[in-house]
Amino acid sequence: MMDRNLVLVGGGHAHVQVIRAFAERPEPGLRVTLVTDRLLTPYSGMLPGHVAGLYSHADMHIDLERLVRVSGMALLRSAACRIDRQSRAVMTEDGTVVPFDILSLNVGITPDLSGIAGADTHGIAVKPISTFLERLERLLDDASRPDGPRRIILVGGGAAGIELALALKARLRSVDPAGRPFWIGLATGNGLVPTLNGGVQRRARAALVRHGVTVLDGFRVAEINPDGIRAQDGRFVGADAVLASTAARAPAWLQETGLPTDAGGFVKIAQTLTVLDDPTIFAVGDCATVVDNPMPKAGVFAVRQGAALTENLRRTYRGKPLLPHKPDRQFLSILMTGDGSAIAGRGPWLSVEGRWVWRWKDWIDRRFMRRFADFRR
Repeated sequence: MMDRNLVLVGGGHAHVQVIRAFAERPEPGLRVTLVTDRLLTPYSGMLPGHVAGLYSHADMHIDLERLVRVSGMALLRSAACRIDRQSRAVMTEDGTVVPFDILSLNVGITPDLSGIAGADTHGIAVKPISTFLERLERLLDDASRPDGPRRIILVGGGAAGIELALALKARLRSVDPAGRPFWIGLATGNGLVPTLNGGVQRRARAALVRHGVTVLDGFRVAEINPDGIRAQDGRFVGADAVLASTAARAPAWLQETGLPTDAGGFVKIAQTLTVLDDPTIFAVGDCATVVDNPMPKAGVFAVRQGAALTENLRRTYRGKPLLPHKPDRQFLSILMTGDGSAIAGRGPWLSVEGRWVWRWKDWIDRRFMRRFADFRR
């Protein structure tokens, strides 16, 4: 078989699994190149634990440079900015042209705060995580000063918003040696974790109340300004800092590639994880949407796509039929509460809570990360 080039653009949850799998069992004649401008990829499942002070920066990041090196693959440290589909090449911001025979995109999402006036200027977006972590450290440093911020609001009542509100509450207890209290608010326009079952919703609300997080129900944020947030109905709540865990969109450059995209700029893919008009180009994770079976933008789905993507990349190289990937919609969700406990839910009825749930989640997440930190070919 002729030598061919597999190019992986982005070092997300699915691609790190592809790199390890192809290192363990290479395809003869297939050259693999990772194109990314970030050498550390954050694992989103450990973000709340990091915010709470339970995980270090290193604990929640995969060292892509090391992983690629020990895997014997090529690394191009630059951001992709264009795809020439006619010449079958990826262009990067430093001017490099990377030819491909098979291409896979795992480039994540960017915040979409366009629906909230002033959000780009006065809000702190939770995605992308790398940028959020930089701003979070500055916020925590500021909070440690006697005149630092004391009122912080999270916008978004989904799992991420709830976990981050509880994590911040836990972290800030030890930030100010003077012991001045912090007020944490959670603004939600559509209830708490509306996609999860009623038991999880009740447990999440109870945890927020127990830890002193103020839930602002029915608060659809219309504006973020230097003094706080204003709802569409005119209500105003003062804040020194506002974190937004709401809508997101695909990176803008994807819409200029000629790939099929939806209204949000997400690449439209089939259940085989290939783009609709080219079976040799794949897109996975948050940057893509399966047209026939759209799923929430959550890290758990990108993790589960890893094995399916690996198999179909191999099949493409070997000229074999591709297999559909059909994730279970009743996936397990675990929300940490910042106090050594966690809430788990699945489907329409399962809802449990306890310290054992947190220990279970911690074991799952650490095991996943060890697959890459300890990997030797």
